[in-house]
Amino acid sequence: MRQGKDRGALVRETLRALDLRNLSLCIHAASFPGDDDEDVGRGAPASRGGLRFLEFVRGLGFTGLQLGPEGMTPPGDPSPYRGSAFPKDALSIALAPLAEDPDWGGLLPGAALEEAVTGRPDGAREHADHEHAARVHERALRVAYSTLAAARGARLGRMAAERRDFERDNATWLERYELFEALQEGYGSRDVSTWSRLDARLWDADRVQAAERRRALRAAHAESVAFFRFVQFIAHAQRRRLSAVGKGLGLRLFGDLPIGLSPEDEWCHPGLFLDTYRMGAPPSRTTPEGQPWGYPVLDPRRYVESDGGPGPAVRFLAARLERMFAEVDGVRVDHPHGLVCPWVYDARTNDHGRAVRMGARLFESPALPDHPELAAYAIARPDQLNPDPTTPRHADDLVVALEPEQVRRYGILLDIVIATARARGRGPEDVACEVLSTLPFPLARVLAAHGLGRFRVTQKAVLSDPADVYRSENARAEDWVMVSTHDTRPIWAVVAEWQRADAVRTHAEYLAWRLVPRPEGRDALAAALKADLGLLVHAQFADLFASPARNVMVFFADLLGLHESYNVPGTVGPQNWSLRVPPGYAARYDAHCRAGQALDLPLALSMALRARGVVGGDLLRGLEAVATPAIAGTLRRLV
Repeated sequence: MRQGKDRGALVRETLRALDLRNLSLCIHAASFPGDDDEDVGRGAPASRGGLRFLEFVRGLGFTGLQLGPEGMTPPGDPSPYRGSAFPKDALSIALAPLAEDPDWGGLLPGAALEEAVTGRPDGAREHADHEHAARVHERALRVAYSTLAAARGARLGRMAAERRDFERDNATWLERYELFEALQEGYGSRDVSTWSRLDARLWDADRVQAAERRRALRAAHAESVAFFRFVQFIAHAQRRRLSAVGKGLGLRLFGDLPIGLSPEDEWCHPGLFLDTYRMGAPPSRTTPEGQPWGYPVLDPRRYVESDGGPGPAVRFLAARLERMFAEVDGVRVDHPHGLVCPWVYDARTNDHGRAVRMGARLFESPALPDHPELAAYAIARPDQLNPDPTTPRHADDLVVALEPEQVRRYGILLDIVIATARARGRGPEDVACEVLSTLPFPLARVLAAHGLGRFRVTQKAVLSDPADVYRSENARAEDWVMVSTHDTRPIWAVVAEWQRADAVRTHAEYLAWRLVPRPEGRDALAAALKADLGLLVHAQFADLFASPARNVMVFFADLLGLHESYNVPGTVGPQNWSLRVPPGYAARYDAHCRAGQALDLPLALSMALRARGVVGGDLLRGLEAVATPAIAGTLRRLV
């Protein structure tokens, strides 16, 4: 199979012919590959192996990379969606550049790098060992910090100047989060409720007393504060390096704005959040019991100042987005419901599972007897709610009518996302909103006002329902379509389950209907799809490319033909969020493509072109020339 520029250019030419704007590969930092002599057991995007993976992705024809959230994650829970809003995760720092890159002046001695690498646990290049990587990084970064503190030289002088610029530009959040780190180190706990009353309220306590305490902490923990700033500077510099490499390759990088906030965010920004309510997910078709996330909820009273200017909650979100858009070309908004119509529950009970099931939407609860406090925040009026008393509170059609001014109020926070994108020369087409099975009416109105789409995860489609939101033919141009996400099983495992459940026939017949314009040709393709699961997977992807949506996302496990899940929703622990791009992935990918066991983009695109009625022509012949020969030949005979 031919690889390289010809193949990638051919794929991108086909994307343009199909009027597709984005073909993005989704991969989080922990999953990046690393070379054997630099890998400590967890992915680091700016490592040698990580940057080379970007070249591999571009060579296949992808136009972009969807990265995950980049904040610091809590010990014992590596979910990137529980990370901090501003500080970056030290575990994503590549150690090898600190030893090898001339710009860093050999901050990390070679022996320290070798020690970190040789201690890597077995299997950690396939599944990240977050706990081991945390210990290794802590030791190695402290060695690098000590080297910098003791060293001199022109290169290090330049680095010191860059570090001062970083600290000046990011002082607003650095001065808060560094004290949280110092205090959790001193108390031995990140649980603020175990701290003294003054320390727990250090940013909203009596000004004189709090200021004195902050000065004392900085003096007592000067080394800890300096180390925190050093680590954040290194993480910042490497993230800028990743952006530069992506830009040089022509890859558009998308960041990820998680809806959740961490305990340190809440401590560092007091007064921005409601006291008694937390955010979660309501009952849905995916999770009927709901999900008590425990995330703090921005206080709507802090959205707008009395003079009409942006309030502290809006300024907080704007600062997060400014930091993101300085490094990326676009942003995925995780669960935008949380910005527009958050589902909240009373956290004063010990049974959070029951509380989230009995929760309500913050802005459409004007008269609930069990949530009287929410009436103060209601945007929807009682006469605008569904008159059917059996309508569930979480139903998409709970609200049935809104006036333009109400839509504006619902959209205040999402407006900030679009405004920041526009200020950076981007637009709504560079914002991907993770709307899955649930699309409440207020959110739908806000998205429509900006021309924003939703996600269509086609492996979840209910084929017996022609109106199902996950069926590709129901997509719109502004939507993002995909067969899997980081929260689902890879499509290769899903089709195997279809086979065991005797569901392959239904999917094969649906895909034949979608992909063969002439009715008389559908039976032959359906029969071939039932007989060959690899071909069935490629038909799933062809269905994406042939849909009305202009944006396609592929999760890395689907590209490489992996069967393991990256995240099992509801699972907390170091084993989750650990799947990585395996060693030798390029050769493995070629071999699996030849066997029909990994995603062959030219093959899927050739099927999509035929679905659009393109038969013959240089583009189709070019795709079939580089696609898996046996399967491409089968398709030519069938279609």
